[in-house]
Amino acid sequence: MPLHLIKLSVGSESPDTLEEFQALRLAQYGEIFHQTRMFPKRRDEIIAGGSIYWVIKGQIRARQLVKDIIRVEDSEGKSMTRFILDQKLVRVRSRKHRPFQGWRYLRAEDSPQDVADYESFGDDESEKMPEKMVEELEKLGLL
Repeated sequence: MPLHLIKLSVGSESPDTLEEFQALRLAQYGEIFHQTRMFPKRRDEIIAGGSIYWVIKGQIRARQLVKDIIRVEDSEGKSMTRFILDQKLVRVRSRKHRPFQGWRYLRAEDSPQDVADYESFGDDESEKMPEKMVEELEKLGLL
């Protein structure tokens, strides 16, 4: 079973704004990544199918598959950790999460369900519930 990470997406208002930021990074660098100081001791467990779960505005709202974790140097020569991420941002069932610094490990059994697992009425993309409707139904405890 893969090990996941959880991380605050500082400055994001929604999964859409996170996607917009990452599209700029992809255009500029040719890949999507998140850079931080600390290197995870459990790297191999994470890259074996783990994701970063993004906390946006106090809620876990999306995840991305972690393709690799490498060490890099920043512009000042300091050692940094780069999480290379898949381009696809997957919406997950919203769940409250308090603020924290850095990243944390997240066990698979503690991770929220993907929205795609319950948000559509059929196979057609046009039959998906609007994101705001999903959020309201979750708040009411109906999803």
